[in-house]
Amino acid sequence: MQPSPSTTLRPAIALMEKTPQVLETMLGGIASDVLRWKPTPDRWCISEVLSHLADCEEALSERVRRLVLEDTPRLKEYEAPAEGFAAGTPQEHLSRFAFTRKELVQFLRTLPPDVGARTAQHSKLGLITLEQMLNEWASHDLGHIRQIAELYRARAFHPHAGPFAAYQILNP
Repeated sequence: MQPSPSTTLRPAIALMEKTPQVLETMLGGIASDVLRWKPTPDRWCISEVLSHLADCEEALSERVRRLVLEDTPRLKEYEAPAEGFAAGTPQEHLSRFAFTRKELVQFLRTLPPDVGARTAQHSKLGLITLEQMLNEWASHDLGHIRQIAELYRARAFHPHAGPFAAYQILNP
């Protein structure tokens, strides 16, 4: 039997494992116009958020592996792609995110209990641990789940709530 990561990593890994399913459940069967609706030109639509998650997941996966396999690797601050996050379909973005996340969680579950103390030198933040990075990533997931939910409700449900719309304060 493989040892499990330390107890301080378990909640982050558990949430990270659930995120693709949460998104797939929430967004299953959603209309294309809702997935591509932008509340303002400078804000992301759901599809762009999904593209961002997929892009970030590839970066995170590479960083986790380096942190585990190298001694105090140097990690650059994440940079969004210059071309932005619009290319591809929402389904492609979600599928790419889910695939990469599944592989990462499987890798994390094979690691020894003390792995959370492994360190890296981040170009902006300085010395970081794997535990800190994974807890940030779980928080990142929740922030984008909230963002997607807010965009979804603002486009799909709020306009049709009639007088009940007065009960909702939106911030998509």
